[in-house]
Amino acid sequence: MTARLFLGSIIIIVGAYTAPVVTDYGLLTLLPSFFGEISKMNWQGQFNLDFFMFLLMSGFWIAWRNRFSPTGMGLGIGGVFLGAPYLSAYLLYLGQRHSWDFNKVFSQDM
Repeated sequence: MTARLFLGSIIIIVGAYTAPVVTDYGLLTLLPSFFGEISKMNWQGQFNLDFFMFLLMSGFWIAWRNRFSPTGMGLGIGGVFLGAPYLSAYLLYLGQRHSWDFNKVFSQDM
């Protein structure tokens, strides 16, 4: 129950924050602004770079868990571009599928 509540909260909180940002700024400004800060070598850029590494690890783990199959690679790309809500939804799916046995959720057991 706690894991479901935590993961569900991530989806709701980030979604609620993202909706007005997308409405006000659109999606096309995301990448130039995100990588632009990294190129400035400032604290915001450092945070963005660190966060991007977490996104890459998330995508790599999702692809690894699916044995780098074509489906797994597609899911992994989703992890990189869609962030915490996507990973949370994927973990909710895996938790339900494996009866919340975290040894199976975090392994390559399909």
